Amino acid sequence: MQAITAAVLAAFGFYGASWYMGLVEGNFSLLLFIASVVTGLYWLAERLYFLPQRKRKVQELEAQELRRRRKLAELDIVQFDGISKDTKVKLLMQPWWLDWTAGLFPVIFVVFLLRSFLFEPFKIPSGSMIPTLLVGDLILVNKFTYGIRLPVLNTKVTAGNSPARGDVMVFRYPPKPSLDYIKRVVGVPGDTVSYLNKRLSINGVPVETSTLPDFFDEDTSQYFKQFEEKLGEKPHRLLNDSRRPAFVAGVDRFEGMDKCVYTVEGVTCTVPKGHYFMMGDNRDNSLDSRYWGFVPEENIVGKAFFVWMNFTNIGRIGGFN
Repeated sequence: MQAITAAVLAAFGFYGASWYMGLVEGNFSLLLFIASVVTGLYWLAERLYFLPQRKRKVQELEAQELRRRRKLAELDIVQFDGISKDTKVKLLMQPWWLDWTAGLFPVIFVVFLLRSFLFEPFKIPSGSMIPTLLVGDLILVNKFTYGIRLPVLNTKVTAGNSPARGDVMVFRYPPKPSLDYIKRVVGVPGDTVSYLNKRLSINGVPVETSTLPDFFDEDTSQYFKQFEEKLGEKPHRLLNDSRRPAFVAGVDRFEGMDKCVYTVEGVTCTVPKGHYFMMGDNRDNSLDSRYWGFVPEENIVGKAFFVWMNFTNIGRIGGFN
């Protein structure tokens, strides 16, 4: 078993190293599921076979000691060295290959359940959601608001609520589903979304917008035009770069592109059934639905709702709109 376990752990290590170096396309959900299954099998084997086997060895040793006591007592010998407590502890102790498998199962399984069905942590890698979310923010995503999904398969098993305009949502990037993206829900199924001359309209009605003081981006040391926009029940902030043109350049071909009209002023799209139109709050620095299309319902991961840490700015901790 030691050789088999060493090979299993080496395989996990090799996969992790290859993923880190970019040699393979990693899937953390699948990795965590496999780790839960493998360590779970070791945990069962430990409880049902290996631990009872070690306990039997201790019991046999204790029985041998008892027989020896009786024989020595018949010879009127009352003082002798018995089995030390350390010896029993060593016999009951898990070997290293069970420590690194069965011993880790409870932790891995709890993380798997929490991450799959309740909350999943993410790190914001880019500035597409500035000023709502900054680079380096560590956020929590609610996995049950939009309905619970089976891990790995991503199959929906409970109805949940439908994403609403204004929600900040994590989803699997349609052109490459192995990547997770975060944007704001701008259009829901059936909506006609227009983003013309850098102003948003839904179903022909301009979204309520007010001007705020300019935003200073510390990463780029630049000021940007800042606005407050109200898509849902609560307002949120957004940025515009006055140096960037209104038209959408570099659009990729995507399914449902026939439902969009691109002009020098911007884009107008009708959101298909079962899909969502997503945009970043950093409007001129966001690769979003304007460029690669709609997000299908099956790609939804969850609703982002809380910044739990930013190591360069502790004041970032808290909820956001």
